[in-house]
Amino acid sequence: MIDKNTVKELVGEWLEGKDYFLVDTTVDEQNKITIEIDHKEGVWIEDCCDLSKYIESKLDREVEDYELEVGSAGIGQPFKVLQQYVNNIGYDVELLTADGKKMEGYLKEADENGFVVVVEEKQKLEGKKRPVKVEVDKAFGYADVKWVKSIIDFK
Repeated sequence: MIDKNTVKELVGEWLEGKDYFLVDTTVDEQNKITIEIDHKEGVWIEDCCDLSKYIESKLDREVEDYELEVGSAGIGQPFKVLQQYVNNIGYDVELLTADGKKMEGYLKEADENGFVVVVEEKQKLEGKKRPVKVEVDKAFGYADVKWVKSIIDFK
């Protein structure tokens, strides 16, 4: 079986000096290698082809046969790595908390410890008869959520 770490090293070599980043790598029992890359501006098919050719040039099919699939992290798919959070700061996201509560808001900040989403909540403010919508920062650790993903707006 092809070693996942070997594949990650090869991807790392190809990524060197590029603005792309690795999102995920899997190698199953049948040697199907799946690589997901991403870029702040989107992923070009030509770059996926280049990465595929690079990996194929470094692996020997005579030693072990494999199937290789290189693609982008899908639109609307949950974030998997910190760089996806960072690239989406300022954009609308949807999340599902570990306790099953869905929220929408915009991603305000993200680092290795967690992230902050600004959501609208109705709150009773002093001097107001009715609750008013206000923006509230909600801080999360990555373990506090099941998933976070971009909200795609076609307007």
